[in-house]
Amino acid sequence: MRADRLVSLVLLLRQRGRLTADALAQELEVSTRTVLRDIEALSAAGVPVYAERGRHGGFALLPGFRTELTGLNHDEALALLATGSGRGEQVLGLGSALASALRKVVDALPESHRTTASDAAQRFLVDPETDLLARRAVVEEVAGATMAAVRRAVLSGRKLRIHYAAADQAPRWRTVDPIGLVTVRDRGYLLATRSGEDRTYRLSRVLAAEELPEAAQRPNRVDLDRIWRERSARFLSGGAHLTVRVRVNPVRREELLGTVLAVRADDPGPGADGWSRLEVAFQDARHAEWALWQLGPDAEALAPASLRRALHDRATSVAARYADPG
Repeated sequence: MRADRLVSLVLLLRQRGRLTADALAQELEVSTRTVLRDIEALSAAGVPVYAERGRHGGFALLPGFRTELTGLNHDEALALLATGSGRGEQVLGLGSALASALRKVVDALPESHRTTASDAAQRFLVDPETDLLARRAVVEEVAGATMAAVRRAVLSGRKLRIHYAAADQAPRWRTVDPIGLVTVRDRGYLLATRSGEDRTYRLSRVLAAEELPEAAQRPNRVDLDRIWRERSARFLSGGAHLTVRVRVNPVRREELLGTVLAVRADDPGPGADGWSRLEVAFQDARHAEWALWQLGPDAEALAPASLRRALHDRATSVAARYADPG
């Protein structure tokens, strides 16, 4: 762990020039005292790092200290840097690792590629935190230690014990055989089996996790894309969810999709009125009523009739409340 931090420290100084101990500590997510100890260790190991005193002082490297990565062309470097502007790595708890890896990639690029690739990557933005309507995308968070334990078990092929809080149930411990990790719309999922049965766990509901010494019962090779498609199909075809036919203003379509459990049917293209028509699944009638009420006049439930009545009654009640503006 310290070796990785020392490499990251050198790369920060290589790419940004002189930096203060406080700035380095913030980038590396450690204390200033730790940075000073690391600087001493680098100097003792022969790395040409030196301190500049004064108001605008800090630490810097002597020019010319670098390594070089060959065989990586401009477009390959650009793809890596653009990928780093997304947020999927946050879902799986790999944000710091990705930042460190990208620093190494940039530093190791040949001089002819390094500047142009870095400048070009600034022209790409993948999955920003807000959309054009200033709505923030909510990234579900998992405790770092918990996510690390899940990742280790997935990669090592060992059984995993998780403290899981299923919807409307008290949290309890379960032992599973992890298969892989999937991110969808800034949500992370653990694909696993439990007693031979397929299980899909939402990472934000994993309260704690520990890797066990026993080997997981799982195939050596796995096609996560196929497994995810199969589990999605089973989810859509089963369960006691409420299916709703709805028409929605295209500008609010994504907002609606962010609240549903699943999309069962999606008519291609807008209707004659310019609105989209979908068949979606909600947890229950209360969930559906809440979600569609948030969209106000920009959505209309076409079926079932019970949901239309519930929304009508709510709207009538609100209208009566505001009937007298005086």
